[in-house]
Amino acid sequence: MLEQRQLDRRTFLAGLGHGAFAIAIVSIAGCAPSGTPPPPSQAGSAGTGTSPPAGPGGTPSGAPAGTPPGASSPGSGQGLQWERVNLGFVSAYLLVRGGEAAIVDTGVSGSEDDIAAALTALSLGWADVGHVILTHHHGDHAGSIAAILGAAPGAAAYAGAEDIASIAVPRPLTAVGDGDTVFDLQVVTTPGHTAGSISVLDPVAGVLVVGDAMGTSGGRPTLPGAQFTQDMDVAKQSVVKLGGLTYETLLVGHGDPIESGAAALGADLGATG
Repeated sequence: MLEQRQLDRRTFLAGLGHGAFAIAIVSIAGCAPSGTPPPPSQAGSAGTGTSPPAGPGGTPSGAPAGTPPGASSPGSGQGLQWERVNLGFVSAYLLVRGGEAAIVDTGVSGSEDDIAAALTALSLGWADVGHVILTHHHGDHAGSIAAILGAAPGAAAYAGAEDIASIAVPRPLTAVGDGDTVFDLQVVTTPGHTAGSISVLDPVAGVLVVGDAMGTSGGRPTLPGAQFTQDMDVAKQSVVKLGGLTYETLLVGHGDPIESGAAALGADLGATG
């Protein structure tokens, strides 16, 4: 099945062309609304990063009072490792520390096998998944949520309050927003692409995962695709909001991660977008 999906992706990309043109078209394809996701492409891990804790001894803080029900703190002295699960035109991410994983976004329907393979590559399994976070309800980001929650019965799941009604899940999602913390990740509301879009920041590791609040192209952040964005003016305000955060690495749903100096580039986008 994986070989077939690899062939499908090569065929898809060949049809688009090569180089910057192909990247631009994939970026434009963006994020389809729930119920009309683009067809799945080849998947698999394509990029890893390890962000050691900052400061003397590297001790991240515990969960603050805003931590939602079901959230947990992995404890101090544990760095964050991230893994991109490249599903062709969209990416999911694994955030790992202390032997526990959080999955941020789940790809289109049928992506659970590729996410399982990425977990295996990190010597982890579904039993090690404690959290599943959806940045928004669109089908290329939430398409495999039911299958993943079925495979990881111990995982708590989270999304922005305004998007929860549009997500079909086998057990309830916890609504999160500004002031909440999951897995020592600070939740940041970033509406615009959808009403309930959220991002998550690890302030110690300096890693920001934004779903479709921003994309990337040519090593720089971009605005979300207008054709799939509910309110572009609000989306631009969220980019400005993200520009006030401190981080080094930017992980996006569409485009390649930016692993150095991402905050300054994001602030430039907010100032000019």
